[in-house]
Amino acid sequence: MKPVIGITMGDPAGIGPEIALKALKNREIQQSCIPVIIGDRISIEDANRLTGLGWKLNPVKQVGDAKGAYGTADYLDLSLLGEGPVDYGKVRADYGHAAFQYIVTAIGLALEKKLHAVVTGPICKESIFLAGHHFAGHTEIFSHYTGTKDYAMMLIAGNLRVIHVTTHLSLRDACEMIKKERVLKTIYLADKAMKMIGLTQYKIGVAGLNPHSSENGLFGDEEGREIIPAIRLAQQEGISVEGPIPPDTVFVKAMAGMYDVVVAMYHDQGHIPLKLSGFRMDPKSGRFTSVSGINTTIGLPIIRTSVDHGTAFDKAGKNIANAESMEDALRLAVTMATRQERETC
Repeated sequence: MKPVIGITMGDPAGIGPEIALKALKNREIQQSCIPVIIGDRISIEDANRLTGLGWKLNPVKQVGDAKGAYGTADYLDLSLLGEGPVDYGKVRADYGHAAFQYIVTAIGLALEKKLHAVVTGPICKESIFLAGHHFAGHTEIFSHYTGTKDYAMMLIAGNLRVIHVTTHLSLRDACEMIKKERVLKTIYLADKAMKMIGLTQYKIGVAGLNPHSSENGLFGDEEGREIIPAIRLAQQEGISVEGPIPPDTVFVKAMAGMYDVVVAMYHDQGHIPLKLSGFRMDPKSGRFTSVSGINTTIGLPIIRTSVDHGTAFDKAGKNIANAESMEDALRLAVTMATRQERETC
């Protein structure tokens, strides 16, 4: 049986509905799963119009009714938007509330085993905050509504994989959060992630926090006090992990194949190399020509993958959005869901 994958369409003012429909052009994806967009009819119809795809739109009352036929876009209409035209590129509380409800609905369906995985489209955090939902991002929403305490964000672009000890915090707060227990939990999650994507032999590299991994305490003591003890405990448990490796070289080594995943200490330490690897831009137009990359949350009781970019309000409603990251996220969701089903059986 093909896995049923829920795609939350993201903020209605962004490119989420557009890239969801564009990703369905890929026959490989349609052949490997039954994708169901979770959103609103108004946005999905407008995205179908502006892309010129001409999909047959099939509203379903429950995700189990979706057929996954090529040329048809199955969607669950939550009817949270009015009948007016989509206000692309605008921060609006009603759009933030709708985007939030698409996510919560998908989480509930996945917990009920009606979805095998959830793939999330981009949201606008400002709109969600305006709607009164005070979450820093998708990761925090998923952890809250699944009751998960130990989780981590992992990004993938090509052969580079990065999992984060901390994410949506100020840099000052992130440094304060680098503790042995938190680093060790992230190494455990990195180990779990490699198994989830089907690797049997792999090596984990742990980045340092400070320049040159502190040069034996010359530039800080977090490595010796918190990071090295965590690595040693993981090694004692049989996990193939090394570090701390200087942050300015660990990603180069990973790209060369020396490490299968890197444990990054904070948000930008991990995000910058991933986006350098997966994103390409035309300097004349200022447009991205490639936006490959995937975001997945490890440690949840359900499978969640996501695009690794934002709402791109400046591109919304213009039929110029690139669906490559959405396609990558769908492929990973299928891989993880299929492997989980095999293990369950």
